Amino acid sequence: MIAMGRRKLLSDAGLLDRLLIQLEKVGPDGLSFSVASRAAGLSPATLVQRFASRDAMIEAVLLHAWDKLDAQTSAADAGNPATPAGAIDLLMTLSPGQADVADGLLLLREDIRNPVLRARGAAWGSALAKALGRRLAVTAPEIERLGWQMAGVWQGAIIWRAFRHESEPANAIRAVLEDWCQSVGVGDHQQG
Repeated sequence: MIAMGRRKLLSDAGLLDRLLIQLEKVGPDGLSFSVASRAAGLSPATLVQRFASRDAMIEAVLLHAWDKLDAQTSAADAGNPATPAGAIDLLMTLSPGQADVADGLLLLREDIRNPVLRARGAAWGSALAKALGRRLAVTAPEIERLGWQMAGVWQGAIIWRAFRHESEPANAIRAVLEDWCQSVGVGDHQQG
């Protein structure tokens, strides 16, 4: 007779989705195996078998979040024209909701502290900067320079909008990006 392992009732992606929701609620410091167990509907022992340690579980959840952001970025890159307006629309697709900014900063801190996650964030930033730069310039140095600048302006607009609350987030972020495009002279920046 062959001993057979137990069948997973919850896929890895499904589990990581549930744990990501919980991680966003409680932050990295609050995600214990016990808390994760309740969120996932699995025993703590099952989670220990899947992840081995709490730190490995958090890293797996955040790597899953990066996978999702990579997929969103690729889709936004493919779905927007190669124009400055397309660069703005790409970023608007990726912009977080108002409530997501503060929670996202907690996760970002974890991403920066962990070398594996930090490398993943750097890779995503490079891909994003290239996608933006291709919509703003034609020469390699300008593509890189303007792409990184626009990504920085976008992130700054998100953070400062969270502090200021002067207008609806999407309108405020779009206005900053349009103003930046105009100030660096990258062409027609109005939404198409």
